[in-house]
Formats: sequence, C-alpha cells, structure tokens
Amino acid sequence: MRILLLGGTGQVGQEFRTLSRSRSFDVVAPSRDGLDLQNPEAIAKAIASEPWDAVVNAAAYTEVDRAETEQRIAFAINAEAPAQLALETARHAIPLVHISTDYVFDGRKGAPYVEQDPTGPLNTYGRSKLAGERGVCTGNPRHVIVRTSWVYSPYRKNFVKTIVRLAAQQEHLKVVADQRGCPTAAADVALACLEIAAYCAAEPADAPYGTYHLTGAGEATWFEFASAIVAMTATRRGRSPDLVPISTSEYPTPAARAADTRLDCTAITRKFAITQRPWQQSLAQTIERLSTNEGAQ
Repeated sequence: MRILLLGGTGQVGQEFRTLSRSRSFDVVAPSRDGLDLQNPEAIAKAIASEPWDAVVNAAAYTEVDRAETEQRIAFAINAEAPAQLALETARHAIPLVHISTDYVFDGRKGAPYVEQDPTGPLNTYGRSKLAGERGVCTGNPRHVIVRTSWVYSPYRKNFVKTIVRLAAQQEHLKVVADQRGCPTAAADVALACLEIAAYCAAEPADAPYGTYHLTGAGEATWFEFASAIVAMTATRRGRSPDLVPISTSEYPTPAARAADTRLDCTAITRKFAITQRPWQQSLAQTIERLSTNEGAQ
C-alpha cells in the first residue's frame, strides 16, 4: 500500500511515519520545499504523480495565537490547501484522510460534542480549520475527517514538553483550570489515521466516509493535565514545582479559547473499530519516550 503523507515532520506526521515502518505500507512524505501547499499546481502534480492508495493530510498551521495576525497564511494552509487536495484526490478517485480540530466548536454545549453538533469557532485558527473541513467535504466524497484535540508527542512544540521544561526551571507554575478537553497522544491519532487509510484503500467504494472524532479516553482541564505531567516526571527531577490553578481571564491570549471542547468518539469506534486509549496511559508512554531524549527538537 502506497500512501502520500502531507505534514510528515509534524507531531502526527512523525508518528505516522514511525508506525508505518512496522507495517507493509510505503509512505511518501515530501518536505515543505518538496511540496508547497500554497501552490495548487504543485498539489495537482503530486497527486497525479503516482496511483496513490490513499492520501493523508496531517499538515496544518497550528500557531493558534499567531494566526490572529497571520490570517492569510493560516487560511492558505488550513483551508485552501485541503480544498485543493480534495479536488485533486477526487479527480483520481483517491481516498483522503484529513486531520481537523476541536477548535471548530465554541465550547458552550456543556457536554462532549458529537460530529453533527453545530460548529462555531472562536478564533482564526478554528475558522480556518472549519473552512478546510468544508473544502474537503465539497471536493471529495471519499473523505474521512478526523477531529482531535490537545495533541502532544515527543516531537515539536506542545503542552507536555512545555510543562516538563518549566517544571525543571521554576518553583511555581500557573496553569489554566477552567478550560476542559481531551488530551490526545499524536501516536494514537497517527495509528487511527493509518488504519482508516488502509480501510479506505481496501474498500474505496464502500468505506464509511465522513467526519469523526478521535481523542484520548477521559477528560481533563489544563491544570489537571499539567498535574499529571508533573507527577509522572517528579521522580526523575527529585522535586516538583507548586501548581497554581488560574482562570482563563488571568491568562489572556490573542486568540480566544473555548471553555469545554470534549469530543464524543463513539462513532469512530462503531464505524472503524478504533478504540481510545486512556490519556493517562498514552501520556505515561510519551513521558517515558521523552526521558530517552526522543524528539529533542
């Protein structure tokens, strides 16, 4: 099976490449220089270059706060590129797996979101990702959109690595305690996308295409998430900082954040037999990998 992977150097992309090596999948992951996602002709050429069994789009502009002042590039990568990918994959009847985000919701439901709930992003990043979802839906009927949340891994910049670093440097850490969501290991998202891509490639006419939610099992606030990270790394440091819960209003950011973006993942289990791992279990595995300096970049 030959898969074109976009975003191969991101958190999910790197995990996807690692997982694919233990299976009979041949994954091609062009670099940013090798495939400019802001160039429609380059996208068309890449899709037409081989008879891909599936295309997985893990590429995204993920600088949530910076997107407020870089709206053009956020929409170029998160909205226009996925729409173009959808058109080109549809032209060649190739299934497209696209990763999206909980930030398409406004966080006011008060319960985990299901796929059919109304969207209402609060910031530019969320709006750009929602526009990308709509472009994928319109452009290629053979699509699977995977919404996920609070992604972390041993790679790139993320909340887990930030807390590990700050816990080693500071006596006190202030962490927002009134935003709730579902921490998710990039490895779990990558495995789900790999299995979905394989399913769609094997049954391209009959796969259960559509939009799905996939996160770690369970929920937490950022404060609870940080507390778990600190507890799991305390024995290695020999000390732990004091964690101080604060409100969102005490930690203003350029981009507004939703208060509660928990996702209901029942559908992806029912349709693709993908099960969620408890986020604490996935976190422990990630912390262990970080202890060996994996993903130090």
